[in-house]
Amino acid sequence: MLARDRQQLRRQQLLAARAAAMRAAPTPSEAALWRVLRARQLGVEVRRQVVLGDFVADFVVPAARLVIEVDGAAHRARGAADARRDRKLAKLGFRILRLDADLVDGSAAAGARLPRADQGTALCCRCYAIPDSEARAAGLR
Repeated sequence: MLARDRQQLRRQQLLAARAAAMRAAPTPSEAALWRVLRARQLGVEVRRQVVLGDFVADFVVPAARLVIEVDGAAHRARGAADARRDRKLAKLGFRILRLDADLVDGSAAAGARLPRADQGTALCCRCYAIPDSEARAAGLR
């Protein structure tokens, strides 16, 4: 095995271990959102803390190729890094929905208003893609 292959394998192992640790100790906002998303409550499979390429995504809807990220205070100063990450995930074929942690924290009522695929409302990633300029104008980025 080449040194580069060993390095890549080690990186993937580290990412998998980190994802497992993050599943075991979610942030309060991730835990609140997971209570709404888990067990196909919206009619689609949602996975949490998933390794995608060189990143760990908070939540992934595989059928829609949608990544849902819950952004807390740490992300407010990381706009450029998050944008680079979003571009790399987009190259892998994913759309990204970023939710501010303040909107998610303890908001079970907000989760209950999310569309359910089995209620005749298709959960479609195109519905949730917000251009950066519109997101900034709405104060979401």
